[in-house]
Amino acid sequence: MSTLQHDYNRALIGRFRQALYNLEPAHLPAQLGELFAPDALVQLGHPFGSVIGPVALHDDVYAPLIAAIPDLERRDYVVIAGGEDEQWVACAGYYTGVFENSWLDIPATRHLVTMRYCEFFQVENDRIVAMHALWDIPELMLQANAWPLSPSLGRVFHVPGPATQDGILPGPYDAQQAAISLRLVDDMLNGLSRYAEGGAEAMQLERYWHPHMNWYGPAGIGSSRRISGFRNWHQIPFLSALPNRGAHKDKPYRQCYFADGDYVAFCGFDAMYMNVSGDGWLGIAPANQSITMTSLDFWRCENGRIRENWVLVDLLDVYRQLGVDVFRRMREYTVDRQPNPPHI
Repeated sequence: MSTLQHDYNRALIGRFRQALYNLEPAHLPAQLGELFAPDALVQLGHPFGSVIGPVALHDDVYAPLIAAIPDLERRDYVVIAGGEDEQWVACAGYYTGVFENSWLDIPATRHLVTMRYCEFFQVENDRIVAMHALWDIPELMLQANAWPLSPSLGRVFHVPGPATQDGILPGPYDAQQAAISLRLVDDMLNGLSRYAEGGAEAMQLERYWHPHMNWYGPAGIGSSRRISGFRNWHQIPFLSALPNRGAHKDKPYRQCYFADGDYVAFCGFDAMYMNVSGDGWLGIAPANQSITMTSLDFWRCENGRIRENWVLVDLLDVYRQLGVDVFRRMREYTVDRQPNPPHI
């Protein structure tokens, strides 16, 4: 594949980004119709699931969000392109605006809010044919003082973009540097898989991660700094509760995995399979339930080490699979702020 194709795809997704940065709600349906194939598969986290085509993406997803945040604005801090047999563009950033009206029963705040996203776009024949995305909906719940999940172990805050401020790559595509970055992250991921063989020592985290690494997890898990912080506030609880985690037998683990410059992107929808055991996870008691997990990642490499990692996990779907209705808990917690509370 010509590397020029990646630069072209980057520009194509730039039109989508601009449509949501300089949002004109009346124009958005036509803009989405020009960019997305009529049968494009759009996979989103819980509670949205999958929708087909730009009309459903607008009517079922963006229109209700815009009704809640009328001045909705998209802000990207990572935009990269790549792929071999398939062509992809991946973006990380956050939506922002004033939360004027409730959304998904999350009570409005009338204040400025932010909601992180990781979004992956597959391009064919000058159209978006697939979109895989997670939005950090729990982050919005937290800002609305409507938190229904267990407390996050890590630090929950407005996650920053890259320290180097170079995450929106303009091109031209550098295949050589992309290969170096991909190899580093690939070696790190293979190291993680050796945990079952020899525990934490076998993973050799110090070999791949910068001493001042930042790991930016979703609300519900939180963020951490340095390898010690990553291990204490995420990795140890995760591995203790989910020791048999592995690739889902019926789905490709790396549904999208590529590099661009110093950045690497990974997309796996329902790609991991595991049982919740040990002391449980996320404050939920263990019952050996089998669950799948969706994870979207961006890594930034620097001088042969990974220095930053942005991660979103579909925690709302994890809770759903474990029998916890997060949205019902939220409505009960905020019953005094719901527009039509039940009569007691």
